[in-house]
Amino acid sequence: MSNRLASGIILFRKVLGSIEYLLLQTSYGINHWTPPKGHLDDGEDFLTAAIRETREEAGLEFNEDYALLSNECTVESNYVIDDKIPKRVVYWIAEMKNADREIKLSDEHIKYGWFRLNDACDIVQYEEMKKVLIKADAFIINRIKH
Repeated sequence: MSNRLASGIILFRKVLGSIEYLLLQTSYGINHWTPPKGHLDDGEDFLTAAIRETREEAGLEFNEDYALLSNECTVESNYVIDDKIPKRVVYWIAEMKNADREIKLSDEHIKYGWFRLNDACDIVQYEEMKKVLIKADAFIINRIKH
């Protein structure tokens, strides 16, 4: 049984001295909230998939609308779906260039929101996603201080 591979981008913006994270609410299943992410297409690397998924799901363009904090720094999530299939998701962290940029949702999502860390952790349904957001936040805070 092979692993499911996915990647995404944790997008943040600075508003009035606070950091807010973009989360999208899915239009399927339990309508969970997540950063833009999706499965890798055949032959696609993790970063290329993350950029593509962010464009498809949120209408945001790499380098035009957001910039990666680092090409090397990623936050990973590893978990099991359906009690049997291992899944690995790699997230890059990126800052919005324009905090007020319009988000254009795909059919895969019904709503989006910008949330401070505590609110983001409250709205995501999965513990693994909370851990990812907390790790990303720690990295961002550390980057901003230096």
